[in-house]
Formats: sequence, structure tokens, C-alpha cells
Amino acid sequence: MTTELHTSNDVFRAVRISLRMSQDDMAKALRRAGDELGEPNDASKRLVQRWESGVSRAPRPVYARALERVTGRPVESLGFALPVPVARVHSDGKRGHDMNAAPERAAAKAEAPQPTTATANYSGIWLSRYEYYSSGRGKTFEAKHYVVVLQHGTKLTGQSLPGASSNPDSPLTLDLTLDRNVVTGTWTEQTARAGYYQGARYHGAVQMLIEPTGRRMSGKWIGFGKDFDVNSGTWELLLVETSTSKDALNRFSRTPR
Repeated sequence: MTTELHTSNDVFRAVRISLRMSQDDMAKALRRAGDELGEPNDASKRLVQRWESGVSRAPRPVYARALERVTGRPVESLGFALPVPVARVHSDGKRGHDMNAAPERAAAKAEAPQPTTATANYSGIWLSRYEYYSSGRGKTFEAKHYVVVLQHGTKLTGQSLPGASSNPDSPLTLDLTLDRNVVTGTWTEQTARAGYYQGARYHGAVQMLIEPTGRRMSGKWIGFGKDFDVNSGTWELLLVETSTSKDALNRFSRTPR
């Protein structure tokens, strides 16, 4: 008998929480979005639960479009494992495509060795601060976000709260892995369309050390610039609230000072 393994979608859950929505709120918003798009859907709290638990990993197109309308983000950035066809050779020597490759890769990933199990819980609201150099303006800037961080085992998922950025309308996403006091992973930021970078989407890698107090992470980021050069800078996260309740999210859905 084979036991099916499911990997929870912490990215989508973090986005939902950052929008201050319950699972039922998200389902209602998806139904409204479907009506507005002229594509009615039957989104329910149970469906949202299945997405977050990883039981359902790839939303149907009608739901994908509703998700993009509600969250304002491409469905690919919401943690879903969208099937990607890959070429394979059949027994007759002809090449074909395997539409089940994504589940197979997910199963292989689940069987791979995992980092050291975390003993502390770093869920909460963190103040993210990083520095970057703007070649067009010839000086260094600091960007700040209030980010809700959710921990699931050794995985940390961060999502900036709405309206909680020093650069308006520039949502930030973090996908990190914890190994003792080291966090390593990736970051993605969608800049504001009306801002200096005109809606450009930037992404890269980050590695930080967690201080013994568990209230500060500091390290460096790396990423690509507009001229195909590799940039880097300092990055730190400061814990400001251990709760992720609606009241706490509301209090920090504001521009960081």
C-alpha cells in the first residue's frame, strides 16, 4: 500500500493571510472575481483548504484567473505546481511528452534528504530592510517591508503586507529554508508600475544568519540588474510581532517608519 505525500502550499497561505482573508473570505472573493470575469466558479472554503494542504496542487484555468485577479499576482508565483510537459522517449523510439512529470518530481523531492529539523518557531511579523544601489540615480537606497512569515518545519515563507512597503505597491515574497541558524532561499519583488522601475519584477537569492535571540536575521542578497550585471547588498529581518492574528496584521499594514 502506497501512502501519498502532500507538500503544503505555504506561499499561497502566506499571501492569503497577508491579504487579511480567512479561507472562507478567499473563497467568496474568488467567486466574486469569477463573476466579474464572466467565468463563474464554485470556489469554496474546502477548495482553499485543499490548495493550502497540497492535496490539490494545480488549480483549473478558471480558478487560476480568479486567483490572479484577487491576489494581483501571477498564479505561477502563488506556490502552485503547474504541470510542465517534458520530452520522453517511448518504447518505439519516438519522442513524446509526459504530462505527469510534475507529480513525479514532487515525489522525488519529498524523498530527498531534508535539512536539520527546526527547533524554534519563527512565524510572526518581521520588518524587512535591505539596501540596493541605483546606478541610474547614482546612490544607495534602503527598502523596507513589513512581512508576515509562516514556518512549516524547516520552510519559511514570507509575504509583505498590503500597504506595508517604503516603496508603495511593491509586494515582496521570500521562500527560505532553515538549517540550524542559517536561512537560505530566494526573494521576489514586483515593483510599482508608477514607480521608478515601472513595474519591473526582480528576483534573486538571499542567505542570512539568525542571531541567538531569534529576533534578528542578517545577511546578504544577490540579484541581477537591468544591465545584466550581478548586484548584492545587505539584508536583515527584525521580529516585531510574534502573532499573525488579523488584529496584528491590521496594525502592521502600514508604511514602515
